[in-house]
Amino acid sequence: MTFSLVGRCARTGMLGAVVTTSAISVGARCPSARAGVGAALTQHRTDPRLGPLALDLLAKGLTAGEAMQAVVTATPHRHWRQLALIDAAGRTAVHSGANVRGEKGEAQGRDCAAIANIVRSATLPGAMVAAFEKSPDLPLARRLLDALEAGEAAGGERQPVVSAALLVVHRESFPYVDLRVDDHARPIAELGRLW
Repeated sequence: MTFSLVGRCARTGMLGAVVTTSAISVGARCPSARAGVGAALTQHRTDPRLGPLALDLLAKGLTAGEAMQAVVTATPHRHWRQLALIDAAGRTAVHSGANVRGEKGEAQGRDCAAIANIVRSATLPGAMVAAFEKSPDLPLARRLLDALEAGEAAGGERQPVVSAALLVVHRESFPYVDLRVDDHARPIAELGRLW
C-alpha cells in the first residue's frame, strides 16, 4: 500500500525521498534524510526508528549496503519490513522481507532506489527509477515528484492514496524541502502543487 523512492542529485549533493500511501500522514513516519549523509525509507510494517538508525550508521562511515545489512539484522520483524537507503556517494540498498504482502517490487538505478508494496504491478519501482533518471539537470525535488507521478501512472496502489511527502536536504541541519500532504483525495497532485 506504499510506493516511494530515495534519490541523490550528483550535481548538488542534495539527498531526498518521496513517498505516497493509502494511510494518512505518511510523511511523519516513513522518510528520513540528513544533509551530507543519506536518505532512508521504511514502509510496510513501518518502524520510524529505522530511518534515523540507518542514517546514524552512514554518518559513521558505513556504505548504504553495510548500513542496510546492520539495520535488517538489528530489527525485529525484519521479514515484515521494506526499506530503501541511499548514501552521500549515491550508493543504494533495498530490503523487502519475505512477509511483505501483495504485489511488491524494488529497483535500483543511478543515484536512486525505489520500493513498493501492495501495488498493482511489481514493475512500478522500475518506472519510478526510469522517471528519476530521465532528467538529471532538473532540481532534485522535481525529479522525486516525477518519480512519484510515474509510479502512479504505472498502476499505483490497489487502494486510493491519501497522503504523500517530499523531503530534500542540502547543506544545513534542517530540510531544504519538507512538504507533506496528510489527507487528500489527490495527494500526489497536491504535493506537486505545493512544490
